[in-house]
Amino acid sequence: MPVRTVLSPALAAAALAFSTASHAGEVYGNIGLPGLMIGYAHAVNDRLTLRADVASIGSISADGREEGIEYDGKARLNRAGLFADWFVFGSGGFRLTGGITINDMRINLRAQGSGQTVHIGDTDYVLSADDRLDVRVKFPTVTPYIGIGWGHQPQGTGWGFVADLGASIGKAKVRGKATGPTLDNPAAQEDFRKELDELRDGVGKVRFVPQLSIGVSYRF
Repeated sequence: MPVRTVLSPALAAAALAFSTASHAGEVYGNIGLPGLMIGYAHAVNDRLTLRADVASIGSISADGREEGIEYDGKARLNRAGLFADWFVFGSGGFRLTGGITINDMRINLRAQGSGQTVHIGDTDYVLSADDRLDVRVKFPTVTPYIGIGWGHQPQGTGWGFVADLGASIGKAKVRGKATGPTLDNPAAQEDFRKELDELRDGVGKVRFVPQLSIGVSYRF
């Protein structure tokens, strides 16, 4: 499902709620996981605040060598979020947060042989420069979010402190392919599928992306 299709009605609903609320608005900025964040919050009443923000660490590239394979990796972590904050005690700033995040989170790995022996699945292979392995790990596009935090409660105007601890809940998918003269045969493809299955088993244990961030807000 395209991100635009999911995001447009959600933003429209948030905008309607913001426009009909009687309390003052707030802008805020956080840093931590998932990166740098900017957002807007608007209180519906003394116990409920609606928020929308975007966060990003951009793209990170890394080169390395493992089992005779030279590889380069690129990671991308961007997300938008729509949240509702409920202030459990009515005052004091502590809150429970729920919502959804719209994610662009993935890791791409590209590896090429260097003439050395590598172990893939149950077999050792001597890879040529024309052999290549590509693997992608991708987090779901839309995920629920739950967490706790501090701040965003309407208490006059001016500066404030905000903090969040929570997680976007979802399981990443792993896909890949092996190409080249050494790997273009049924036995090598089966070994590569075993490697992918092992990676899926490891990635499958990670079922959420954490958020841990602190920042400042300004109410007006």
